[in-house]
Amino acid sequence: MSLKAQVQEDMKTAMKAGDKDRLKVVRLILAAVKQIEIDERTTLDDVAVLAVLNKMVKQRRDSIQQFTDGGREDLANIELAEIEVLDTYLPEPLADEDLDKLIEQAISDTNAESIRDMGKVMGQVKANAAGRADRAVVGARVKARLA
Repeated sequence: MSLKAQVQEDMKTAMKAGDKDRLKVVRLILAAVKQIEIDERTTLDDVAVLAVLNKMVKQRRDSIQQFTDGGREDLANIELAEIEVLDTYLPEPLADEDLDKLIEQAISDTNAESIRDMGKVMGQVKANAAGRADRAVVGARVKARLA
C-alpha cells in the first residue's frame, strides 16, 4: 500500500473513531498532496509524499519556535501534537553511525576530495537516505568530512 493510500485509509479510520485532532492533520496532509498533484499535473509517489511530510514537519517546528518566543505555549502545543501525527508517516530516522557510513560510502563512490565535490556527495546521500535524515545535518557532516 502506498503512503498516500495509507493516509487516505487513516482518514477513514479517524472519521469512524471520531478522532477530530488526528482527522484534522490527516486532511491537511491529503490537501497538501492534492495541491501539489494539481499544480504539477502528476501523481505523487511515496518519495514525493515523504518530501511533503518533511516540509510540513519543518513548518511546524518553525512555528513552535516562533510561538514559544512569543509566549504562546498553547499554540506551540497544538503544533507539537500535529508533528506527532505527521511523524507516524515518516520513516525511522537514520542513526548517527548509519548516516556516517552513508556519507563515507558516498565520498568513496564519487572520489570526493575537497569541498568542491560536496554537491556530488550530497546528491548520493540524499538518494540513499530518502527522507530519513535532515539535509542540514547531512550537509554539515559532509562539509566537516571534506574540509
